[in-house]
Amino acid sequence: MPDYFVHESSYVDEGAKIGKGTKIWHFCHIMPGAEIGERCNLGQNVVIMPRAKVGNNVKIQNNVSIYEGVVLEDDVFCGPSCVFTNVGNPRSHVSRREEYELTVVHRGASIGANATIVCGTDLGEFCFIGAGAVVTSDVPPFALMVGVPARRVGWMCSCGQRLHLASGGGRCTRCGLEYREESGHLRAIDPPHADL
Repeated sequence: MPDYFVHESSYVDEGAKIGKGTKIWHFCHIMPGAEIGERCNLGQNVVIMPRAKVGNNVKIQNNVSIYEGVVLEDDVFCGPSCVFTNVGNPRSHVSRREEYELTVVHRGASIGANATIVCGTDLGEFCFIGAGAVVTSDVPPFALMVGVPARRVGWMCSCGQRLHLASGGGRCTRCGLEYREESGHLRAIDPPHADL
């Protein structure tokens, strides 16, 4: 018996790897060579393509496709109907299978509902992509991104609280973690809490 849950309406192809405690809900398809870590939760109508990689404790909401070339590190959240791509210049009549661009969503990042992540981008740790945003370039850690194309409008704590910094630094009002802003980048003074 597997040590993960798959709803009877879903398909898990031979050769897919699924970690302990993961739950795969209605109408999902996990393809050969897909890798899913432990304690993940895949909502309705999620597709994980061959050679796509999903870390531990990842939450993927309804109607999301994770294509080859996409890597989701641990603790990533993908909101409903968010979109990934893997080819920058697709044509139906031209095969681009050897041209998939790598997209990495780093640990703890959150992607809002209906956001689009254009391939070849790197989303930094604990960044927060607002609903409906279109990400066309790399995102720094802890950045709050909104709009089309997405632009940084602030910073987010690793706990998910918006930060209000003064004089280049400050503390999260929710968890107390301290941050310092330098040269357009934010770093945590203390390491992010393991229990977040």
